[in-house]
Amino acid sequence: MYKKYFVPVLFLLISFPVFAQNVVKEITPQRQLWLAFFNQTRLSDRWGLWLDLHARTIGDDFANRWNTQIFRPGVTYFLSDQVRLTAGYAYVRHYPATSDGDVRPEHRPWQQLAWSGRLGRFYLNQWIRAEQRYNRRTSNGQLQDGYTFNHRFRYMFFLQIPLTKPQMQPGVPNFVFQNELHLNAGKQITYNYFDQNRFFVGFSYPFSKSLTLQAGYMNLFQQLPAGNRFANNHVARLFLFQTLDFRQ
Repeated sequence: MYKKYFVPVLFLLISFPVFAQNVVKEITPQRQLWLAFFNQTRLSDRWGLWLDLHARTIGDDFANRWNTQIFRPGVTYFLSDQVRLTAGYAYVRHYPATSDGDVRPEHRPWQQLAWSGRLGRFYLNQWIRAEQRYNRRTSNGQLQDGYTFNHRFRYMFFLQIPLTKPQMQPGVPNFVFQNELHLNAGKQITYNYFDQNRFFVGFSYPFSKSLTLQAGYMNLFQQLPAGNRFANNHVARLFLFQTLDFRQ
């Protein structure tokens, strides 16, 4: 399956952000810094835990003010070593663009199907994620009663290539390519069925079997709710991954 679909999928994901930016005109550039910690703990052959924490800033100097904070735990069921299901809940804090605005909370249940594999030197990981987004209503930057609701669907393609040896192992740096497409759905979505595309290139360095640091550049191209306005975000990204296995 990987050999059949690898090249066309990779070409599509590389081409999409370039094509999307060429067909629209009202684009606002922004700069962001994303810091995150990911933990995946395997408790048994079938069960595991998921946790990721995010701190994101925005501004001309990448870190002028807070943009978003995310706390996202989950529970994983392993269908096999390569295929796994995860379900969880995310609590998100969206910060206002002005100092007199309120921080907007979001409650986000989520479900995910992920699978991984290897094709020669290429290590592949993909997931499909569904999210149910409950965003607190706001008016003129102030919190109001009630929540808006919409679905969001995400497809992520991740490719990793060891640079100095034929396989991944501690002490061997890796080239990383990732693309993730987000689509909105629901009665309250009118103009922005396309939500965003995240295109990332960078490097990762595994300090050990359980700890890996990943750094690089991400272009986040997002359609805003009005439908005719877009944000082109240049993101410096630094992620730390921890993988634990408590099986005997």
